[in-house]
Amino acid sequence: MTGSRGHSLEVRLGGLLRTGVLLAALFVIAGGSVYLVRHGGEQPSYGHFEGEPAAYRTVAGILQGVVNLSGRAIIQFGLLVLIATPIARVATAGFGFARRRDWTYVVICSVVLALLLYGLVSGK
Repeated sequence: MTGSRGHSLEVRLGGLLRTGVLLAALFVIAGGSVYLVRHGGEQPSYGHFEGEPAAYRTVAGILQGVVNLSGRAIIQFGLLVLIATPIARVATAGFGFARRRDWTYVVICSVVLALLLYGLVSGK
C-alpha cells in the first residue's frame, strides 16, 4: 500500500478492528453484568453440564434475547460482534483494493472472505 490512499486504508482497517473489539467487549461486559445481577446468587450444579439454551444458538434467537435484555443473549451478541470483526475487515480491505483497482488483492480478499464465511456457516 503506497501513498496516502494506502495509509488511509490501513487507518480505516485499524479503526474497524479497534471498534469491533471494543464493541464486543462492551456487549460481553454488559451482558455479564446483567447475568450476574439476575443469577449471581444461584448455586451452580457442577455435577451436571448445561450448555447454552437452544434459543441462543441462532442469530435470530440471540437478537430476540437481546431485545428482551437477556444477559446470556447479550454476551452471545458480543461474541457475534467479535466474530464479525475480522470478516468485516477482510470485506473492507477488498472494497478498498477494488477502489484502487488492485485486482490481485481483490481476488485474495475474496478467497479469504469466502473461506471465512464457509467456515462460519459450515462450522468447520
